[in-house]
Amino acid sequence: MPRDYAFHVYIMTNFKNGTIYIGFTGNLGQRILLHKAGKGGKFTSKYELDRLVYKEFFQYADKGIAREKQLKTWKREWKVNLIQQHNPEWLDLAKEWYTEKEIEEYKED
Repeated sequence: MPRDYAFHVYIMTNFKNGTIYIGFTGNLGQRILLHKAGKGGKFTSKYELDRLVYKEFFQYADKGIAREKQLKTWKREWKVNLIQQHNPEWLDLAKEWYTEKEIEEYKED
């Protein structure tokens, strides 16, 4: 039986219609802080992908992982359409989760 937790598939970018990164996590808040601090990984750091533009909740990890894999096979146009449907302005959904000070302090750790 699958474990009962909170999981998310999410999409990061650097600006509207910019570079797209799709990820999966069991701790969305912590993962986004990593991205905002430039510690999310080589690809997201290289392209400064620090804007959360889409997220999807899953109760079970296996369902979330399957969705992440599915989205990663999509054409870019389909991914852009998905974001546009839910967040037409490509606003940072996590903009108010952390202060600049918190992000800077995390960069120093």
